[in-house]
Amino acid sequence: MLAFKYISFHYIRYFFIILLALVMFLVGFDYMGSTEKLDISANLLLIYVVYKIFYAVDMLLPLSLVFAMISTKLFLIRSNALVSFYSLGYSRADILKPFVVVSSAIVIIFIFLHSISNFARADEFAKNIRKNAQYLSPTRDLFFTYKDKFVYFSRMLPLQESAENIRVFSFANNSLKEILVATKAAYRNDAWHIDKADIITKPDDISFDSLGMRVSEQKNLEILQGFRPKMLDQVYEGKVNFTIKDAIDAYILLKAQNINTAVVKSALYKIFVYPFFVPSLIVIIFFFVPVSVRFLNISLFSFGAIISSLVVWAFLFALIELSNHKTIPSELGIIVPTFVLFLIAIRQWRVHRLST
Repeated sequence: MLAFKYISFHYIRYFFIILLALVMFLVGFDYMGSTEKLDISANLLLIYVVYKIFYAVDMLLPLSLVFAMISTKLFLIRSNALVSFYSLGYSRADILKPFVVVSSAIVIIFIFLHSISNFARADEFAKNIRKNAQYLSPTRDLFFTYKDKFVYFSRMLPLQESAENIRVFSFANNSLKEILVATKAAYRNDAWHIDKADIITKPDDISFDSLGMRVSEQKNLEILQGFRPKMLDQVYEGKVNFTIKDAIDAYILLKAQNINTAVVKSALYKIFVYPFFVPSLIVIIFFFVPVSVRFLNISLFSFGAIISSLVVWAFLFALIELSNHKTIPSELGIIVPTFVLFLIAIRQWRVHRLST
């Protein structure tokens, strides 16, 4: 218990120091490169910086956990605390346990942070501020299918949960049946409400003797049940920064309509599976470290461990990007590499768990 508290304390301390340093570096570097484009008010600039901090935390937190383990292990070696723990009867598994438990707990907290829209979509909001001087820009010319209908929104405002210039094309037997034309629609009570719309109906028999097109006016219509504005914006604009709720709802809805769910699955795997490479990588690196400074070139080991961690993290990040763009299946790009690291970590644990 003493070793667990002592190691956990130093591990958490190094984690926050390293995360803060990496985040400040990334945000500062981004700000210097974007100064000319940030001709905005002080309030928007502050919001932009906050969103970039959220994005940096989202990207760098897993890597910081690994770097913190390396730093803590080196601290224990240099202070001879590691040898002291071993001499008191602690095994390698006992010393490793605080790193695995603390990193897993932080990873779980990290996953649940993606249920917050401002955190999960921070990069998107920051880009909107830099480009449009507002953190949630309107989506234009949105055209998508829903059940047996084709829907067109000329302009959608996700923040106001409204849309303008709506067209809904209904088909029957592969033939256009009617067109709904409306000026505005608002999202309320899990559906899009239209106060007034014109319905253009095409006759079944198109001939000189038919009555021709019929135009009627209808009021208080409901369309697109269950399609929230943010979900529409994310799915049909091809964005991948989903919140947990939006991703799950989008997957269920698209699956029911037999629409490709590759991007949504990739987002879910990135949220729930990818972060767990951290405990596995910690276990793998941990057992390569000697117990004493006499058997260790500190500079060489630090360099090798950091480079190895960066290579693994960059490789996983690249596979995630390929999965997001549907270049490779998300199962192959996210689940398989994480599972392989887990198997290697389990093997390392079994081989070294009883050794000191």
